[in-house]
Amino acid sequence: MVFRKASCRDIDDILNIIDEAKLSIRELGIDQWQNGYPNRQILEDDISNGNSYVFLKDNAIIGTVAIIFGNEKAYETIYDGQWLGNGDYATIHRIAIHSDHKGYGFASVIYDKAKRICLNSGIHSIRVDTHEGNLPMQRSLAKNGFNYCGIVFLEDSSKRLAYEILF
Repeated sequence: MVFRKASCRDIDDILNIIDEAKLSIRELGIDQWQNGYPNRQILEDDISNGNSYVFLKDNAIIGTVAIIFGNEKAYETIYDGQWLGNGDYATIHRIAIHSDHKGYGFASVIYDKAKRICLNSGIHSIRVDTHEGNLPMQRSLAKNGFNYCGIVFLEDSSKRLAYEILF
């Protein structure tokens, strides 16, 4: 298994995984990722900014994630709670596993790889947010040591549950 930065040649595989995730989320009755986000341009920007990573099994891309360093505007204010740390952090966005590979713990591998990338950059915190109805994501975060911290609001005023892990 390989975890590496994504390149332009990976975009179609990443889009396929994201589109499957959108369908899965819609089938749960959740409006997250249903309004054209994330789209090809956002994913291409992730790649060109060096934030996009892919996870391969048997030379096929089965997972994707954006790991972004720096402050997240939506995380500046948190309601009904507080962040665990006050220092620098990375943010995980757009994590998804190919539908044929869900349930095998590959998201845990991606979280572990993200931690290693952060540690190599001197960062000891990862933050992430998810829709309040996205119970599979919430379970995945809890399983991987993320702590619920409160509520944040995105630029479009969408409410999200905020999580953080310190390591």
